[in-house]
Amino acid sequence: MLTFREKREEAERHLISEYGALSKESLGREREEKKCPIRTDFQRDVDRISHSKAFRRLKHKTQVFLLPEGDHYRTRLTHTLEVSRIARTISRALMLNEDLTEAIALGHDIGHTPFGHAGERVLNRLMTEGFRHYEQSLRVCDKLENEGKGLNLCYETRMGILNHTTGFPRGTLEADVVRTSDLIAYINHDIDDAIRAGISAEDDLPYIVRSRLGKTRSERIDAAVSDIVTHSGAAVSFSPDIHEAIYEFRDFMYGNIYVNPIAKAEEEKVDGILEGLWNYYILNPQELPPLYLEILEKEGIERAVADFISGMTDSFAMSVYHRLFIPSYWSYK
Repeated sequence: MLTFREKREEAERHLISEYGALSKESLGREREEKKCPIRTDFQRDVDRISHSKAFRRLKHKTQVFLLPEGDHYRTRLTHTLEVSRIARTISRALMLNEDLTEAIALGHDIGHTPFGHAGERVLNRLMTEGFRHYEQSLRVCDKLENEGKGLNLCYETRMGILNHTTGFPRGTLEADVVRTSDLIAYINHDIDDAIRAGISAEDDLPYIVRSRLGKTRSERIDAAVSDIVTHSGAAVSFSPDIHEAIYEFRDFMYGNIYVNPIAKAEEEKVDGILEGLWNYYILNPQELPPLYLEILEKEGIERAVADFISGMTDSFAMSVYHRLFIPSYWSYK
């Protein structure tokens, strides 16, 4: 009698197109495991990522706006969930593997630093070998989660996470869907947050964006997703007109929003906080938690300190900095 997993694997052969990834044909995990009787391998990856500590910490990590006043600004976690929903919609319409798509989407930013890309730039400057969040995301999944044992994800999930920003091999169309969905998500929700913050307006967007994609966030996402579904086949792609509008939109964000002095006014302080933490633990490695002391022994002090700091939430980084460098009140009794 077939298990539930085996029934699902057989169903995938009918539900997934010739361009999609079948879970039964996965290239496997670095450490072989007994199969689950209920879930496919890609479903297990989704569960492992979504139940991880690093995934939960994303709710307290900056997306773009550092410590905004208001409950509705995106965090790294809400960004990840929006990417996942867009990617799953596209994946289902293209008859690709939704479970693999979701696993890659949920894990793609799991190694991001506190304070968003500002934190990433600081660590990239301080580390001799540089620091890139997509490489750290894979490292979190492979080596840091599960008390240093890693999540032992499938090869397809791992490559999709590693190469979601740039690089090859992504290996699957599911990974390409996540990469494109990441772009669709961040340009649209970041302009939404910028409008909420009063530093931009819908009418500030280039005419080509408003005319081809739409005047609201919902219209623009729908236009982009619909276009991809219509024009993709053996490759994930936009039509020429929508491709031009999407990248004009992205250029506008990088030229106007991500460098806006109001939005970025507090980011200079990030340099001081993270560099202060870096220098302290480089000089006092004995104060690192046990997991990072093990990394220090195997891979050196810079790697251990970078792993520790990059895993911090915004609030935890500030709390540790305050404890180490800000005098505490005292009274004489």
